[in-house]
Amino acid sequence: MENIILTHKEISHKTKRIAYQIYETFINEEEVILAGIASNGYTFAEKIAKELNEISDLKITLCEVKINKQNPQEAITTSIPKEAYQNKGLVLIDDVLNSGTTLIYGVKHFLEVPLSKFKTAVLVDRNHKKYPVKADFKGISLSTSLHEHIQVVFEGDNSYAYLS
Repeated sequence: MENIILTHKEISHKTKRIAYQIYETFINEEEVILAGIASNGYTFAEKIAKELNEISDLKITLCEVKINKQNPQEAITTSIPKEAYQNKGLVLIDDVLNSGTTLIYGVKHFLEVPLSKFKTAVLVDRNHKKYPVKADFKGISLSTSLHEHIQVVFEGDNSYAYLS
């Protein structure tokens, strides 16, 4: 059984709000790197970038972050070189913050390079964390059981998130 927790319209609204929050936080920066965790995190980063380009004059650079979610200790790769984000503002983005494993290993990767400012953003924060990591910007917070799963589906004009 699927329970829709976010409709396309709600996702659009939350994406726009997060874009404004990022703009307010990085208003004094010339460039912001939006580092989306591969697949849905990167798709969400693209949506935030689109909104930021409409509301601000910040230079937005997208970066895809590849993390092995089954074994996050493996090498993490990014679509842009470390020099491209060094001493810049960066937002690490994912669709759902479950246990915090993926996000904390992503944070660890980016801490190896000096950044001017570092924030995290997620569409859905599950409030079940194994690691002390938090989302600075979040669309919605949910307290769910450990047996429930949240999926975000990005399909053009029919995006949604559901609980199963």
